Amino acid sequence: MEEQTVKKIIVALFFLIVATGTTADAAQMDLDIQGRRLASQKPPFTLTLPSELDLVYSFSHENPGENSLTHVYFLAKTKGKQIEEMLILQMADRTGPSVEPMTVPALRPYAEKRMFLKDRVRRGELTIDYLVQLMAWNPEAPSLQPLLRRGMIIPPHWALQGQFQFVYQAEHAVSIRYSRDVNSFGMKVSDAGDGWGRGSISGNEKKVYEIFRKSFLEMIDTVRIITH
Repeated sequence: MEEQTVKKIIVALFFLIVATGTTADAAQMDLDIQGRRLASQKPPFTLTLPSELDLVYSFSHENPGENSLTHVYFLAKTKGKQIEEMLILQMADRTGPSVEPMTVPALRPYAEKRMFLKDRVRRGELTIDYLVQLMAWNPEAPSLQPLLRRGMIIPPHWALQGQFQFVYQAEHAVSIRYSRDVNSFGMKVSDAGDGWGRGSISGNEKKVYEIFRKSFLEMIDTVRIITH
């Protein structure tokens, strides 16, 4: 399952987050989750989650060089103690003056052959970039250790992942990574990565992908800026 390659990607992606200090209580105050409805105070937006996910932990870290503060939230849905769905939400807020507007790096897949979808949509005043791909969960990733310390089990399975991100008023940036274990859909699917190739996916693998794609795009479609 190309575990070493995926491990390097995930470690690189989250090393900065894990290495910084945490302020859990402050981060939680800016987010409210009721059932499938998620509401953020800053930036002010709401969305509907694909499932009822529980907030497992959160923290904040400062980025002095960018005059910004990033809040990070980990949400999960479990069966017993085993995680079936996981969502990582990162929100960066400008905390001081800056010459340049806030930006986000372009979305890139872990492997081109397992990226099924990449596009951009407009939702009101927002421009949302997104992609859908296959990835491998890695329970050894440093960023996931707080989940394990809470007694959760992260299976080293293939998972479908959807990512989307947007910038709001050049002062806030939001990034969401939602993934779901391919074995959690109630269908027998391939454990081999070759069965999930973009140009060759078929059978139950394609059915599972279509279900995931539909739920992920529906989440994007529900993103709304809160106006008062």
